[in-house]
Order: sequence, then C-alpha cells, then structure tokens
Amino acid sequence: MSQSAVIAIFRDTMLTIFFVAGPMLIVGLVVGVLISMFEAVTSIREMTLTFVPKIIAVGLVFLFTLPWIMTKLTTFTINIFQQIPNFIR
Repeated sequence: MSQSAVIAIFRDTMLTIFFVAGPMLIVGLVVGVLISMFEAVTSIREMTLTFVPKIIAVGLVFLFTLPWIMTKLTTFTINIFQQIPNFIR
C-alpha cells in the first residue's frame, strides 16, 4: 500500500468522523452557550440546568440525523471494503 493510499484513507476517515459528529457537537455547543448566558443573566448556578438541556438537544439531533448518519457510515464502510483488493497489491 502506498503512502498516498494511506493518506487518502485517513482523510476520508477524518472527514466522515467530522460529518457524523459535527451536527451533535455544534448543537451541544450552541445550547451550552445559550444556557451559560441564561445563567449569567439570572445568577442561577445549577448543575442540572446545564446538563439536562444539552443531553436532550444532542439526543434529538441524533435521532433526527440518524438516517443520514447511517447512510454516511454505510457508504464509507462499503468504499473501504471495495478498496481492499487495491490495498493488497
């Protein structure tokens, strides 16, 4: 296997990871910032106030994007398996 093939596999793997995890991370970040702003304005310091809404938001995004995530991961896996004969050479 050549160095360019390894770099291409690594690049495709990292892009797939970013695309799959990105929506959930972005929503978690936005919800966290909004809750932090709410806490700063109201001076409320409650641990569950930050944790529960983030979990709910990330869970909902995960449920709504699950078909797209499965398609992305299935396509990536099929492409890797199809390239195995090229890697052996």
